[in-house]
Amino acid sequence: QVQLVESGGGLVQAGGSLRLSCAASGRSFSNYNMGWFRQAPGKEREFVAAIRWSGGRTYYADSVKGRFTTSRDNAKNTVYLQMNSLKPEDTAVYYCAADDHNSGPYYYATARRYDYWGQGTQVTVSS
Repeated sequence: QVQLVESGGGLVQAGGSLRLSCAASGRSFSNYNMGWFRQAPGKEREFVAAIRWSGGRTYYADSVKGRFTTSRDNAKNTVYLQMNSLKPEDTAVYYCAADDHNSGPYYYATARRYDYWGQGTQVTVSS
């Protein structure tokens, strides 16, 4: 089992920045690829960003590329999502998720392939 807890959400004006953190506990964090997803009211959950278990490769949705950066610190069992140049359309609940890299190919943008999820943190961007 892996427990994930997101933090760092809040209210920010358009153009501002936030950094989300996702702290993991339980089984070895370094075995897991980590993803970020978001869900806005009335919309489906969508992929935002992901980082491989080694930290060697990252992936981004087109809508956030160039504005968001994900990173991880395996020594601290934490993954981060730095969000810059925020827009009102970034408003959503943001979730982190863990995928066991030993379980096969990594479909980083597919929510149902992730094994564990956090409870989410609200990000609201005002115009």
